[in-house]
Amino acid sequence: MISDEQRAARAVPPRVVAAERIASDMGFTKSCLPEVGRLLRLAAASKPDGVVAESGTGSGVGTAWLHSGLGAGARLVTVERDEEPARRASGIFADDERVTVLTGDWRLLERHAPFDVFFCDGGGKRDDPGRVVELLAPGGLLILDDFTPSSEWPPRFEGEVDTLRVFYLTHPALEATEVLTTPTSSAVVAARRTP
Repeated sequence: MISDEQRAARAVPPRVVAAERIASDMGFTKSCLPEVGRLLRLAAASKPDGVVAESGTGSGVGTAWLHSGLGAGARLVTVERDEEPARRASGIFADDERVTVLTGDWRLLERHAPFDVFFCDGGGKRDDPGRVVELLAPGGLLILDDFTPSSEWPPRFEGEVDTLRVFYLTHPALEATEVLTTPTSSAVVAARRTP
C-alpha cells in the first residue's frame, strides 16, 4: 500500500504544473522530464543553504523542480536568453525573493558563482564546458541532462564518440557518473572535488 507521504513525494509540485502550462501555451517542447526534475529536487534539497543555478530557464519547469527542493537559506538563480519565456517564468516565482530569473547570456550567472548546485541545461554546457566546471563550489553538484544512453566506452552518440560527455565524465576536478533517467535518456551527475 502506498502511504500519503509516498504519494505526496511523487506528486508534481504546483509551480511545475504552472511552468508546464506556460510551455504548452508557448509550444515549448524541450522542458525538463519529471525523472530529471526529481533529481533536481534532490540536488537542491542536499544544499539547504546553497546557491543553486540553472542555465536555460525555458518556461521554468526545471526551475520549479529545483525550487521544490530549495532550502529556506538557499538562493536560486536562473538565466534564459529569450525574453518572453524568461518573463513568463519569472512570474511563477514572483512571490519568492530567493529566486532570481535573469534574461540574457548564460554568463550572467558568473556574478552569482560559485554554485552548490548547477543544472546546466542551456548555454555553457557545450560552448564552454571548462568554465561550467570552474563555476562549481568545492563539493558542488553539476547536473547535465539530454544525453542518449550508450553501453560503450567511450560513450557514443550517432556512431561517433561523444566527446562532450567524455569531457564531463573524465574531468580531473569532477567525480562524475551517468544515470539513466528514462530508457532512452540519461544525465551526467558530478560533484566538484575539494582541493
